[in-house]
Amino acid sequence: MNSGYLILAGVGGAVAMFALLFIRNRLQILQVEKRRLELLDQASKDSENIKKQALLDAREEALKERGKLMQDVDQSRKELRQEEREMEKARAAVDQKEGDLTKRERTLETAQRRAAEAVEQVERRKTALDKIIADQKQLLERITHLSKDEAKQLLLDRLERDLEDEVGGRLKAHEQRMKAMTEEKSRDIILTAIQRYAAEHTAASTVSTVDIPSDDMKGRIIGREGRNIRAFEKATGVDVIVDDTPGVVVVSAFDAVRREVGRLALQRLISDGRIHPARIEEIVAETQDEMQNHIMEFGRQACQDAGVPKVNEKLVELLGRLRFRTSYSQNVLNHSVEVALLCGLIAEEIGLDAAMARRCGLLHDVGKSLDHEIQGGHPQIGADAAKRAGENDVVLHAIAGHHDDITIQRPYTVLVATADAISASRPGARRETLEKYVKRLQDLEAVACEFEEVEGAYAIQAGREIRVLVDASKTTDESAAHLCREIAKGIQERVDYPGEVKVTLLRETRTIEYAR
Repeated sequence: MNSGYLILAGVGGAVAMFALLFIRNRLQILQVEKRRLELLDQASKDSENIKKQALLDAREEALKERGKLMQDVDQSRKELRQEEREMEKARAAVDQKEGDLTKRERTLETAQRRAAEAVEQVERRKTALDKIIADQKQLLERITHLSKDEAKQLLLDRLERDLEDEVGGRLKAHEQRMKAMTEEKSRDIILTAIQRYAAEHTAASTVSTVDIPSDDMKGRIIGREGRNIRAFEKATGVDVIVDDTPGVVVVSAFDAVRREVGRLALQRLISDGRIHPARIEEIVAETQDEMQNHIMEFGRQACQDAGVPKVNEKLVELLGRLRFRTSYSQNVLNHSVEVALLCGLIAEEIGLDAAMARRCGLLHDVGKSLDHEIQGGHPQIGADAAKRAGENDVVLHAIAGHHDDITIQRPYTVLVATADAISASRPGARRETLEKYVKRLQDLEAVACEFEEVEGAYAIQAGREIRVLVDASKTTDESAAHLCREIAKGIQERVDYPGEVKVTLLRETRTIEYAR
């Protein structure tokens, strides 16, 4: 019984608990529903407030826009009133102009009537005058017994006879006066050009000096038993003079390019401090490669000094080579620049194109860079080179004809020939003895280089000795001796020289291996 009561009591407690939980959940649901209704009511109120505020804002904005529109309308009305006033003024001005035009038309009509009356009066007077002149002519013909044509011819014949001698004399005097004025003007133009240019001349030298830091360097340049100086002279083809002069070493050669290579190479060796045969050959080879850049720089500088732009690079190189060419001891590149400037000055005086004249003058001797390689005279060689470089006919004619090798047909050719003569004839510009000396040295080298086995030939000691380098693969010791005799024989037969010329032939076999 007790257990049954306990079970009933437990079931009843559980039922009571479930009942309480259900009632609690129901109350929570009712509270949530009540809260939802309150939120909906609050949202509705907020929505109404927002709508009212939005309407108020919209009305306020509309009032503002209406105020702005009213201001714009008032401004437009003011502008329209201003335009109306201006139109009234313009209409009044037009009316005034119409009145003025009406007055002018009346005045013009009055003037036209007066002009017509004056024309009629002039016509009447002209008719009367013509009648008087005709009567006078008839009277004159009756008196002279000559017609009008006969009297005119008689007068002309008499005037022609009277003036014939006077006209001839005047023409002759005028011709003489013009000839004298032309000669005087020509002299003035040439003298003015010379005075405006006024260049100094110095004779080209065959020696260059190289400064050394101390006299001890001379011993290093010479080397043990002279091996360094011999290697240097062999590589460069120049003559190195080491004497008692303090602080300098002299590099001598008739070829200016070789002399410049020797000077630059010696300077680099002195700066480097390593002076031995292998280093000498290396430095000389590098300097020879750099000489091309120096040649281009000389050519560009000459174009700039002469005021000649846009010159073909090939012609620039040929001009740069003229820096190392002399003519009667006058540097050909300096001579070309001088001729260019003189041509420009004279052209300005006589009314020709100064730029074209300078271009013709600068390029007139460009063939001298090639005349030792190509057969023929330098004017034609230079003209062919300039033609390949795209120069115009005026420049080509000036180059080819500045020595009267062709018929001169252009004024610029005469201009170049004149400037060339001025430059060559100036005091100190040229000396024939040095040109002959250089030609003799060139002839010595040319004779030696004609042999197939010869790689190079260098005239030294003022032409008293020529050193010949031969290809060891093409010669033997016996054939080298025979070749040396043939070269000496050729020089003896074909070259004029004082005293004797020593021919030194060098044949060297060199083997190189690398230890790795």
